[in-house]
Amino acid sequence: MRILLTNDDGINAPGLYVLEKIAAQLSDEIWICAPSEEQSGAGHSLTLTRPVRMRQHAERRFSVAGTPTDAVTMALKKILPAAPDLILSGVNRGANLGDDVTYSGTVSAAFEGALAGIRSIALSQVYAKEGVGNAVDFSAAEQWGVEVLRPLLDVPFAPRTLVNVNFPPVSGSAVKGIRVARQGFHDYARGSVVEGTDPRGFPYYWFGLHGIEHSPGSDTDLEAIAGGFVSVTPLQIDLTHEDSLTSLAERYRA
Repeated sequence: MRILLTNDDGINAPGLYVLEKIAAQLSDEIWICAPSEEQSGAGHSLTLTRPVRMRQHAERRFSVAGTPTDAVTMALKKILPAAPDLILSGVNRGANLGDDVTYSGTVSAAFEGALAGIRSIALSQVYAKEGVGNAVDFSAAEQWGVEVLRPLLDVPFAPRTLVNVNFPPVSGSAVKGIRVARQGFHDYARGSVVEGTDPRGFPYYWFGLHGIEHSPGSDTDLEAIAGGFVSVTPLQIDLTHEDSLTSLAERYRA
């Protein structure tokens, strides 16, 4: 099995090394192509206004000066000898739950794989509080990664779908199990913008990652994580709201 690894935290991110350890238990042909710098929040953006530079670090290890989508595109079209059987994106430093998936470069890299018809899975490690720097505990991902992935290797994925996995912010031994859950939603109106002043006296603004309320249901990814479970959520690329098609069509009828 040929596996492509990518992420949005960059080629030197601790979570990518965790993902390498996980993937090594599944295959001995692992390729890596990740952004050269952190691209958190890049979403499904594609670099179109400047050239994308690529650097080779080892036999099967590459980085690109671009987004996660760029990294997957370059891997599929310029680096790998043939299409991979599996694309794994992560392990992201931080949650990709609820509406976060619309911003996430980690999830978007898996979206790009799904668009190419390749089985793709995004993996993220939730952490409990802000300001921990590089001290994020990836033990839940390390201990449960293979257990989560193995059942997904043979199950059929519907066309243009992917799976989003999040590990709870607890030690590996404290994880309660795995729960398949639907996508939840956040109340982003309660998010924060942190204001400061730079050394030259000009104001700057930093989008805060804390203080966002969430509204979990009984079967959402948010509730699964809060309960200490690994969440597994199938996502689809088609964003069409089917229930609105008929009512909108009525509006345009002569």
